[in-house]
Amino acid sequence: MKLSINKSRSLWWTISSAIILAGIISMVISWQQPNIHAPLRPGLDFIGGTRLQFVRDCTKPGNCDKPININAVREVAKAQGLGDSSIQLISENGAENGVLIRTKDLSVDQRTKLQNSLSEEIGVFDPQKNQIDSVGPTLGKELLRSGLLALIVSFIGITIYMSFRFQLDYAVFAIVALFHDILITVGAFSILGLVAGIEVDSLFIVALLTITGFSVNDTVVIYDRIRETIKINPERPIAEIVDDAVNQTLTRSINTTLTVLLTLTAIFLFGGETLRNFSLALIIGFTMGAYSSIFIASTLLTWWRERNESEVVESLEPIDTSASSQDS
Repeated sequence: MKLSINKSRSLWWTISSAIILAGIISMVISWQQPNIHAPLRPGLDFIGGTRLQFVRDCTKPGNCDKPININAVREVAKAQGLGDSSIQLISENGAENGVLIRTKDLSVDQRTKLQNSLSEEIGVFDPQKNQIDSVGPTLGKELLRSGLLALIVSFIGITIYMSFRFQLDYAVFAIVALFHDILITVGAFSILGLVAGIEVDSLFIVALLTITGFSVNDTVVIYDRIRETIKINPERPIAEIVDDAVNQTLTRSINTTLTVLLTLTAIFLFGGETLRNFSLALIIGFTMGAYSSIFIASTLLTWWRERNESEVVESLEPIDTSASSQDS
């Protein structure tokens, strides 16, 4: 079955506009919430919190015989209401005998209770190697600034690359598609922050950068096929060329996206609390990236080329001089 995307392009644009509008409304509401006061619910990386490092004392007999089970550490944290904490294993003398936990601000009693519970679960800690400190929001501001700068630089680089490889209008609509994917992903997390209390951290910025790379790759494949077809058949209507290009690359786009989504779904289900939001952002962004490459970037290019062609035709229409000759 041949897919004619340009016949229903108003529908695709309406669907995307509605989703983006819902996300923008959510971001405005989120900004007005006194406990959030930001477009997205910020996590520890952006508002500060507590960082705890515990290392087992391997001088005690049998204390380090078994490796640390990170799932057991997560269960202990979850039992104390810290299930959304960032938990990592750290190496000590070539073996992973320590844990690094980044979580919300904890009182002295909460820290002591967490340390005692972990010690009972994974072994006695060495007090000389334990570290407990607070992370201020200054680090979060720097992370946010660096992440936004990286996004801007990537957009500029993609625009320059697409302009040289194709033409300026290709580059502009590729960037529009990227903004489409980023806005929908950010809007979705804004809604989830209001409804489910989901927070964003530095991994969310990494996810956005990854989404831009995936999305533009799919768009380049379709644009490359459009450019080749135009060179071979320059007289064909642009709508037919774009529809053919989309259909020729559709199987590849679907297979690539599904393969990636299967892996991301596995990470979402079994990767633990730390990677769950990261994988969810990628699932949303990659899905929207495949959608925008086919239904947004391609149809916008068709609309623009048809508009320019109609303007050229109108400018070349001969002026009717019959009336003036009869008057003379």
